[in-house]
Amino acid sequence: MSAALAGLVAALVADDGTLEWAERVPARLETVLAGMPSAVRTAFRAGAHGVDAFARARTGRRLTDLTPGERQTVLDSLAGRPALLRLLEVLKVPVLLAAGTERTARTDPPARAVPLRSDPPLDCTPASEWPARSTADAVVVGSGAGGAMAARTLARAGLDVVVLEEGRHHGTDSFRDRTPLERFTDLYRDGGATVAVGRAPVLLPTGRAVGGTTLVNSGTCYRTPEHVLARWSSAFGFTLADGLDPFLDEVERTLSVARQPQDVLGNNGRIALDGARALGWTAAPLRRNAPGCRGSCQCVVGCPTGAKQSVQLSVLPDACAAGARIVTGARVERILVDPDRPGGPRATGVRVHRDGGSSHFEILAPLVVVAAGALQSPPLLRRSGLGRHPRLGRNLSVHPATTLAGRFSEPVTAWKGVLQSVGVEEHHRWHGILIEATATPPGMGTFVLPGLGAGLRRELDDARRLATLGAMIADLPSGRVLGRSRTLVRYDLHRRDAGRLIRAVRAMGELLFAAGADEVLTGVPGTPRVHSLEELDELLARTDAHELHLSAYHPTGTVAAGADPQRSPADAAGRLRGVHGVLIADASVLPCCPEVNPQVSVMAAALAVTDAATG
Repeated sequence: MSAALAGLVAALVADDGTLEWAERVPARLETVLAGMPSAVRTAFRAGAHGVDAFARARTGRRLTDLTPGERQTVLDSLAGRPALLRLLEVLKVPVLLAAGTERTARTDPPARAVPLRSDPPLDCTPASEWPARSTADAVVVGSGAGGAMAARTLARAGLDVVVLEEGRHHGTDSFRDRTPLERFTDLYRDGGATVAVGRAPVLLPTGRAVGGTTLVNSGTCYRTPEHVLARWSSAFGFTLADGLDPFLDEVERTLSVARQPQDVLGNNGRIALDGARALGWTAAPLRRNAPGCRGSCQCVVGCPTGAKQSVQLSVLPDACAAGARIVTGARVERILVDPDRPGGPRATGVRVHRDGGSSHFEILAPLVVVAAGALQSPPLLRRSGLGRHPRLGRNLSVHPATTLAGRFSEPVTAWKGVLQSVGVEEHHRWHGILIEATATPPGMGTFVLPGLGAGLRRELDDARRLATLGAMIADLPSGRVLGRSRTLVRYDLHRRDAGRLIRAVRAMGELLFAAGADEVLTGVPGTPRVHSLEELDELLARTDAHELHLSAYHPTGTVAAGADPQRSPADAAGRLRGVHGVLIADASVLPCCPEVNPQVSVMAAALAVTDAATG
């Protein structure tokens, strides 16, 4: 590790040489950075060198050569400059992930999870072993929520189906012996560092493995609201929405969706219920696809017990039983098209790059189902010469989200219990704000902590007393997906949605104080904590939404289906316009924001699209 990175770590976590876990943070940070895109690694290292240069200019020595007290003085001087404080807040995130993991692993190791059952078999073949030329009746690009359901539907209809997945297959057993952070960097695209650029960059993590993002989501399974279905049909002409109820029922049966029992909610969820009860707000344990959940709080890094029925456990085994085959480590370079067919251009298969090598293979098929996700499907279509529609890649919604933490007098230990446990819907129907009690896996919940150096170290030591809430908003489609060989996401938060985020922070603060919080950690630089609702109101009156800790989830809408050929790249049945034989069966096909966690909506839409194609 470079001296600049080592010095930054020592300064931020106030390493005085007395704690064993702190000594391991630099090596852990290197592992975190290794999984991220080269541009992110370069930017982080540049920032670390900038901080080190500031220390040399101020003291004549590098951070590694300073005493703990001298490093603290340097940090305090940096924090006094708003622009530099923002830089430190960004640099702090991966350092805290590494520090939280090491501290938790050494001082509070999680109980070893015992799988509920063996994983059902999948027919998986590495791309390195697939023949150079093969044929199928249908190729499905992507194995996530939409791709899995499409593959099952087509295979059950008697078609020879091949599913192509860029990531690898990870069994439940592989989640038990590694820390959550190690799994995080392995299971997410770009090590979890996918960013939407804009006025303020927004983190937008997506899964990259067999099962897609269903492998690493919270397990929350909201049914598509009726008013959303009505809007999809009436405003956009996505007429499949009119008959989506039976498909929603089928998805819920497949995933074993049920209300989460309260006995494993954990203190984080119970605090949310207590606060909602005190305010008279509508709240309840969430409906989830996790029968037998043991509250390990690791849903977003692969469930170590197999309780969460992500699609590699619940849908793809049925698809394989019906004859579907999965190829892993397979990046689809382009959809092959015959432009001279009678009746217009027609898909004829795909050309695929083998992960880790320079060779390719082709699968010839008359039907290609695009289910690579709302961020990857538009670039694939552009690479294939199918990206001419002016709205392709536009119409992106991402459920902008922010987090608040409340400190309580007694330990909460939020990482013991269900990761996303309770939904508070008081502000949902009319204001588009959905609050969910959301904790994080052991060692990964430190990004909300304020302070630098000694202050941050004290926050780490007191993290057990924090309860955390997350709020996401139903946003206007304010983003677009650019690029061909590599995805570039642009997202500029709409003014209306900025107001919704501020309102969401206020609602979460009100909920935490009603539940008995002594103080609330705001995530706002310069005013990191408030002790009353009145203080929070004063802060929010002068706060821009871009100053919050923002992230985003659930990208949708980038190859939207609808009746208007000028407005929608796909038609009302999910068929890509301008070519025969290409279906869109992932979150990109949804016409606008589904307003809830979208897994059930995406799976039902994929089922409807492929059912119509085979019917």
